[in-house]
Amino acid sequence: SLTEKRNKQVILLLHGFMGNSDDFIEIIPQLSEKFCCLTVDLPGHGKTRVFGSEEYYNMPNTAKALIDLLDDLKIEKCYLFGYSMGGRLALYLAINCPNRFEKIILESASPGLKTKVERSLRYESDLKLADKLENSNFQKFLFNWYNQPLFESLRQHDNFEKVRGRRLENNPLDLAKSLQNLGIGNQPSLWDKLSNHQIPTLLMVGEYDEKFQSINTEMEELCQFAKVKIIPESGHNIHCENSREWVESIINFLIKGTEKKV
Repeated sequence: SLTEKRNKQVILLLHGFMGNSDDFIEIIPQLSEKFCCLTVDLPGHGKTRVFGSEEYYNMPNTAKALIDLLDDLKIEKCYLFGYSMGGRLALYLAINCPNRFEKIILESASPGLKTKVERSLRYESDLKLADKLENSNFQKFLFNWYNQPLFESLRQHDNFEKVRGRRLENNPLDLAKSLQNLGIGNQPSLWDKLSNHQIPTLLMVGEYDEKFQSINTEMEELCQFAKVKIIPESGHNIHCENSREWVESIINFLIKGTEKKV
């Protein structure tokens, strides 16, 4: 939903896997002082239901649906933010529809996996996880998901129970379809597109998230218009773990940020 009349520049916010548009509900009041915030529930998440072929869940079709939404809302150009899965989707959108986005921010995101072998192995892993979503207890799935080292700092955060509670609002059968189709195992690699990517891009990574610091440092080296920003006192889920620094970094980049690295 659009948070207000569009007398300010629009920023489209894309959530991560198992999230929904409410993930930004505590942050939007601060962002909306400067921007008009547009949030969506991606296919298989929140209130968005997809009827028909499961292909509608994949990255090209999800990207097309988002561009169609911008067209319907008569938004010719906007800022774009994506977290994790939403960040992979945001990068795909920016690379394939560069005229639609002025600047992009990717939080804890990647361009996908580099090789067919990596993607094939990950796809098999995603299918097994999807099977667990379809056939096991959802609360147990969430416990195991957030028990990954990637989410260690989030588990210790005051907001963690609120985050986990929001995840329970999703339908695990729909999440399984998202994982099978929009998961990193099924995503086309975007690594070879980075050298031609010319939209100013902020790569946000948490201080404790060493895996994504490494990925994003490599992205920065390949893309002249991308800049890494390490956010202190946070892991993978920066907007939850350090929302004050998150908001400040976004406002500084979108309003004052430089277009090109020196």
